[in-house]
Amino acid sequence: MSLVQQQKFAMTLADYFRERLEECGQQLTPPPHKDTLWYMATMLARFGDSDQLFSYDRGEVSIRPLAMLYKDAWEAGDPRERCLILRQLGDLALFLGALFPESFARRGILKDYFIGMGGGAYDYLSENSRQNRHIFSELAAMFARMLELVAQVCARQKLFDAADVLNLYQRWRQSRDPRLAGQLLALGISLPESDLPH
Repeated sequence: MSLVQQQKFAMTLADYFRERLEECGQQLTPPPHKDTLWYMATMLARFGDSDQLFSYDRGEVSIRPLAMLYKDAWEAGDPRERCLILRQLGDLALFLGALFPESFARRGILKDYFIGMGGGAYDYLSENSRQNRHIFSELAAMFARMLELVAQVCARQKLFDAADVLNLYQRWRQSRDPRLAGQLLALGISLPESDLPH
């Protein structure tokens, strides 16, 4: 794929995510600022390119752990470099925490970890970045809600069969995750009132 084709694809993907974020973001009170939704859409499109998501280190292709990015940021001598690393940390925390929470939970990494890392990175950027401070401020203040928004926007659109519904119900019974409860309710599955999130 040529560079022009990649840029056109990225713009199309960013536009798709922006529209979905605006649509789903209207359910939040107050809804996120349009600049913040634009930033998140661009970030999601950027991570759609594996070269932007994965890094090459010591002969391996992997996603740099958030804790290592945090360490890199505080060891950076240049304030601009620190901001760039913290932006990557915040973006990765938002992306990974929203799209792969179950995978990380199996390894003992819970949502609070992503909220702390991502929210902290964006909070620093809201005071120290050269641009987009208002975006980073909103992302820091609403990080947990933004995780849910990105998860909702990126949810697979497919028909569930009986096995999928049973698996979803079992995962919800174990985790009591409100996002899973919402998916069950959207499928028309009634949940006991005492078990619903308040």
